Amino acid sequence: MASVLEDPALQRHFRGHKDAVSCVDFSPDNKQIASSSTDACVMIWNLKAQSRAYRFLGHKEAVTCVQFSPNGQLVASSSRDRTVRLWVPNIRGESTLFKAHNAAVRSVDFSSDGQSLLTASDDKSIKAWSVHRQRFLYSLTQHTNWVRCVRFSPDGRLITSCSDDKTVRIWDSTNRLCINTFMDYKGHSNYVGFNPTGTCVASAGSDSTVKVWDIRMNKLLQHYQVHSAGVNCLSFHPSGNYLITASSDGTVKVLDLLEGRLLYTLHGHEGPVLSVAFSRHGEQFATGGTDAQVLVWKTNFDKFTSTEVVKLQLKRAHPEAPPHVNDIYPRSPHLHTSRGPSIEINPMFEVADTQTFDPAVIDVESDVSSTRKPSPMRRGQAEKSSGYDQTILPPSVNNTLEHIVNQLNVLTQTVSILEQRLTLTEDKLKEFLENQQQISDPE
Repeated sequence: MASVLEDPALQRHFRGHKDAVSCVDFSPDNKQIASSSTDACVMIWNLKAQSRAYRFLGHKEAVTCVQFSPNGQLVASSSRDRTVRLWVPNIRGESTLFKAHNAAVRSVDFSSDGQSLLTASDDKSIKAWSVHRQRFLYSLTQHTNWVRCVRFSPDGRLITSCSDDKTVRIWDSTNRLCINTFMDYKGHSNYVGFNPTGTCVASAGSDSTVKVWDIRMNKLLQHYQVHSAGVNCLSFHPSGNYLITASSDGTVKVLDLLEGRLLYTLHGHEGPVLSVAFSRHGEQFATGGTDAQVLVWKTNFDKFTSTEVVKLQLKRAHPEAPPHVNDIYPRSPHLHTSRGPSIEINPMFEVADTQTFDPAVIDVESDVSSTRKPSPMRRGQAEKSSGYDQTILPPSVNNTLEHIVNQLNVLTQTVSILEQRLTLTEDKLKEFLENQQQISDPE
């Protein structure tokens, strides 16, 4: 039997932020999604149906980036308020505060072993921190303008960063030297990231381009011009065969890196898409945009090899020569384009799911009672928030609390069902009594 290709499909949408969603990230166990927003909040969304979401309050200005630690026990966030916070992603929401930079912090990234954290800032610097000792380690300072994004390589030996100085830099994390610089004269990059093998770096350009650089041969491998506005974020599929991009043109694009071509164009957000991230195993991806929504999509890349996906998709996009675009929603005249065809997917044309409700949101505050400015000798050191006891709870306690919350969610659902049944019973009883009244009082 021939394989049937299922297009990426919108699974869920989460509404709870009050402003643009700047970043999204899946937990390692694929049970939660963290999102950051210009509403100054970090939210933790539980993917289990009917589970409550947590809104973490603590940052004073827009939150620019959020990321789970490799073991899932911490979430790091960066903000325009010049700080970085480490959160425990449960209902207690303890956080540790780093007075990290002298300007807005744009980006955070954990090393693969979870021991180190990178931060990038508008103060033109990159800083590395010890996560468990909560201590400043070192700075990388060769950028000459705002640093938009910084990322560890999968093995932690290299670091890549991009800046408004129109460079993408590669750093050696051991000797802390810049070992290569890629220049881009048309615009700066908004985001950079390593592929899963650590051999390539991809950049999302403000000039609407996506570029893939080979850091072994130090050359540009691929150059995509598939968006009509700036590209804000990108994410590699764990196989390394696909790259997904988010753009201010309101679309998400799926690129096949082996074939060097565009596979899918996805519509779903109302306005610019600011962030995109694959889950750890690639079976899902999430997107966030200026419409304050987090969308969760199902992929087909975990069921098919790259060759199968391309073969099946080409049959649909090239039913006859010459090549043309095949619009799924809505059906439209074939458009000829030199950029090659892609499958267009727009879930807005699908039947709305009236059974899916926005989750209840629990606000978790983490106030800071002391906001003293660090002295030059102490700048870069961590300062703890006093809203809660800052000791990171042991996993057993976290698991117990999460179990209690899950049980409460079950009880809430049970009570809701009982209320519905009680209402139905009352209606039936009322109807019965009215019928009896009519029988006993015939006219």
